[in-house]
This record gives sequence, C-alpha cells and structure tokens, in this order.
Amino acid sequence: MHKKIMLQGTGSSVGKSILTAGLCRIFSQDGYKVAPFKSQNMALNSFVDIDGKEMSRAQVVQAEAGNAIPRVFMNPILLKPTGSEDCSQVIIEGVPFKNMNAQEYYSNSEKFKKIALRNYNKLKKEFEIGVLEGAGSPAEINLRDVDLVNMGMAELVNAPVILIGDIERGGVFASIYGTIMLLDEADRDRIKGYIINKFRGDESLLESGIAQMDEALKKHGIDVPCLGVIPFTKINLEKEDSYTYDSLSSHPHDKEINIAIIKFDKLSNSTDFTSLLMYDDVNIQYIETADQLNDNFDVIILPGSKNAIYDFSLIKERKIAQKIKELADMGKIIIGIHSGFQMLGKSIKDLEQVESSYLKIEGLGLLDITTKMESKKYTKQVNKVLQNCTGILEDFNGMKINGYEIHQGVTTGDNSYSVVEDGGFSLVCRDNIIGTYIHGIFDSPKFTRKLLNKIRTNKGLSPIFDFMSLETYKEKEYKRLAKIMRTHLDMDKIYSILK
Repeated sequence: MHKKIMLQGTGSSVGKSILTAGLCRIFSQDGYKVAPFKSQNMALNSFVDIDGKEMSRAQVVQAEAGNAIPRVFMNPILLKPTGSEDCSQVIIEGVPFKNMNAQEYYSNSEKFKKIALRNYNKLKKEFEIGVLEGAGSPAEINLRDVDLVNMGMAELVNAPVILIGDIERGGVFASIYGTIMLLDEADRDRIKGYIINKFRGDESLLESGIAQMDEALKKHGIDVPCLGVIPFTKINLEKEDSYTYDSLSSHPHDKEINIAIIKFDKLSNSTDFTSLLMYDDVNIQYIETADQLNDNFDVIILPGSKNAIYDFSLIKERKIAQKIKELADMGKIIIGIHSGFQMLGKSIKDLEQVESSYLKIEGLGLLDITTKMESKKYTKQVNKVLQNCTGILEDFNGMKINGYEIHQGVTTGDNSYSVVEDGGFSLVCRDNIIGTYIHGIFDSPKFTRKLLNKIRTNKGLSPIFDFMSLETYKEKEYKRLAKIMRTHLDMDKIYSILK
C-alpha cells in the first residue's frame, strides 16, 4: 500500500530539498521503495532522464538518495526563467511547452494540477512511499486558489505535511506560528508536525520556546508538535536552484590549480562544477569583473546560460570577453560548456527569438563554428568514447565520457577538431580550447583527474593518481545526512504520520 508525506517550508531555502533527500535515504535504508516528487520546480539546473526528458536536478539528487532511477514523473512541471524577469520556459513532462509569464501560467493552473496529479499517480504505482516537496511557503495565501505545489498538491493527493523552519534566519517560532495561523482550517489540519532546521549551539536552549509554541497553538485547538531540531551541518550535495544564482563554495585559495568560472546573469546548470569541489588541489573562483580575471588562473570556464546572447553581451560590455581572449593567447585552458561552447565560436544567432529578443552576437572566435538557435530542444543522455585527441586532450584516446545534452542551438562549422567517435560537436578540442555540449563532463573522474594532472605537469607539479568517484563521494554524503536526521528527528513519529 502506497504512503506519502510532504515537506513544506516557512519560506524559500529553509532546507526542504536536502531534508527530502534525507528522508528518501532513510526510507530506502529501512527497506522501502521510495521516490521524491515536486509537482512544479523553478530551476535553471536541469537533467535529462533515461527517456530523454528534462527535469530538475533537485529531484535527481533526491531520487539518487532513495536509490531510485530519476524519472521525469518525479518533476512533471519545470519552469526555466528566460531573459525576461516575468517569463519562464514551461517544460511539461520533460518537453518544452511554451514561454509564459506569471499571469498566463496561473490562468492555466487547473490544467497543470491535472498534469501534476497524473504524474503522481504514475509514481504511486511504482513506489511504496512518496516524499513530496513544496516550494516557497504555503502561507502565500494570495496564490492559494492557483497553488499546485504546496497545499494545493497536498490536497490533490491527501498528503500529510511537515513544516520546516530555518532558525539561522532568525524568527523561527514566529515564522512557523505565523504560517500555521494564516492557513485555512483544512490546510492547517494537514500539518502534523514541524522541524527546526540549521540550528547552531546548545539545543536545550530551545526547549522553553518549543514548549511555549505548543501552548500557543493548543490555545487554538491546534496540535502540531516539534519533530526535531536539525543542527547546522554542511552537506556537500547539489543545492536547489531557483531564479537567483546560488554560488557553490570553493576551496581556500592555497591550492595548486586555480579555476575561474564566469558568473553569468542567467547561468544554468551550475551543477556542472559540483564534482570539481571533490579535488583537494583545485580552487574555484566565480568571476564577475575583468579585474578578477588574471594569469594566476590555469583554467577559465564559460558555463551554460539560459540566454546565451544576453549573457555574452554583458561579458563583452564588462571587458571579460577580451580578457578571456588574452588569456587564451597566453595558453591558458579555456573550456566552454553548452552556451559557453557556443560563445567560443564566431557567432550566435537567435533569429526566431527562441531565448530572447536578441537576434545575433559575434562570439570570441576561438573556434571556427557558428550556432543558430532553433525552437526544437535537444535532450539526450550521452556516452562518448574519445578519439583523435589533440591539444590539451592529447593521449585521452579511448577514454569514456558520460553525461547529457540540453540545448536549443545547432552548431555547424569546422569539426576537424572533434574528439568524439561520431565526429560531431559533443566535444571538440583545438590546442588549449575545449568546447562541449555535454553537461556533467567533470563527473567522469578519470577524465577530470587526467586533465588536472596535465595542468599539474605543465606547472612542474607531480601528478596525483588517487581519486574518488563522484558516486562514492555522494554516497558518503547521503549516508551522513541520513545519520544526522535519524539522530535528531523523531522517526517513529514521522513513520506514524505517513498516510
């Protein structure tokens, strides 16, 4: 018999995504077949599942935590903000539907609710437990009638809710109490407990506050107990992504290899660089001005963007593009991923205004290629074998690269420096310039360590041959997260809440 539970928050970034992953791991450890679900996610970090469908990476992390294969029905509606502040590309069941502003999107809420329910019913057939995640706060009462991700979703599947508050922000009792009291009676009755997250210090100091909270709620006939207090802990897993870019933490600046990542305004798939943080000899710095970019960097990465022409126009205006060309001429390694790959070429055209109103821009000219945006989106998982490798990738022949492609640009031009077996533009290398459409390329540890060792050798440093696979690294973090949650949550009570 299928059971479910839903995590909602008093606001954004209170820890819903990571705690959802933790519960998925705990239920899996206890022998249950479990899957995450988020009906609607606004994110620029996306993934392609085994069917070639696009979904949020947050649900990928949660599925992996639960030892499940990520599938698009775990995130049936994905919103990817475009160049306009009030417009997003709406992706339904892994396929682009159309660009919509907020008003148009909410006017279709009943349609989207049916889509959400249809996909949860798919999950329900395959899994014993569903762990649902909300977005923002259920106390956005002005949107309750069109809500399909918080109490609207809980109502659709009759899910019990646990409310999460972030004490690091301050005012945790007020935010929990206020959220509960603002809800109507039916929604309020769905909340079966709350969790205080990100606590620093002596937990006993919270006991009187929790007791007063219980008393205040019971005066209104409300029984919503505290289910635990989670200490502030740095878990090195991918973070939820929304319209606001959230930088990854970098290593201290005393490492042997320095990597610069250009921080685009519309940066997408920042998760491409998560795995670089595993390497103890790597320092990462995000670049916003030309002054920050200097010859101390060994590698400069141009990442993906939801609006390539717009973002490239900004880095040209900020003189960052010129600095990249200068560093390329000095022999520094320049890597372009997705939109960053397109920027390495001669031009990018968007005559159909697929991404924005910008029609064309001249690129860096480091590769003899051009890119034209098309309405069709290419989404697929890829497994490539490298061959005919030259330049910085010399001696990489026979190496395997796994990842996925998500792009609406079609690239043409000189493919003589293609290093994949089909001769296409999945991965190209000319001297010190690398361009690729493969997201997750650094998740292949043999490739990444070999590339880093080439840099080390060129700097007169000894190569490093010990490395941990990304899967092993993440597995350690999932287990650590589950242990922390088991220690600090009343799991017996949470099991009793499952419905």
